[in-house]
Amino acid sequence: MQARELAAPDQERVLAAVERWTREEGPLLPILHDVQAELGHIPEEALRIIADRLNLSRAEVHGVMSFYHDFRAEPAGRHVLKLCRSESCQSMGGDALADRARELLGIDFHQTTPDGAVTLEPIYCLGLCSCAPAAMLDGDVHGRLDADGLSTLIGEASR
Repeated sequence: MQARELAAPDQERVLAAVERWTREEGPLLPILHDVQAELGHIPEEALRIIADRLNLSRAEVHGVMSFYHDFRAEPAGRHVLKLCRSESCQSMGGDALADRARELLGIDFHQTTPDGAVTLEPIYCLGLCSCAPAAMLDGDVHGRLDADGLSTLIGEASR
């Protein structure tokens, strides 16, 4: 499958991110963060541009991008719900919450609802182990989550 050509403004954003960081040591991660912040995701064509400018292979850039869970190749929904999948949260009912979230949203992890409202993602520790199970909706953390609290969060995000 051939990568889609980026629109000129998006190409300029990618090139600006590369230019901003190329003189720094280890520029790849900051560039990827900037591109995702600018475009909402990191399209395949952006990987080619980054690889060319840093004199890396596309495989090297793709390997770094795919290693880190927060980078995405496709745009996320308007809201991102991250459910903690760590042992502490699982031991406090996280698996049942994950099942409930998938049921309410009609999607699985790494998917977005058909209306583009919510993307469901696993996260492997929010640092709220004493308040397990936990979730994060659009960067706001929620601890001691139960089925009702999860339903409320999903209801707010689905509007």
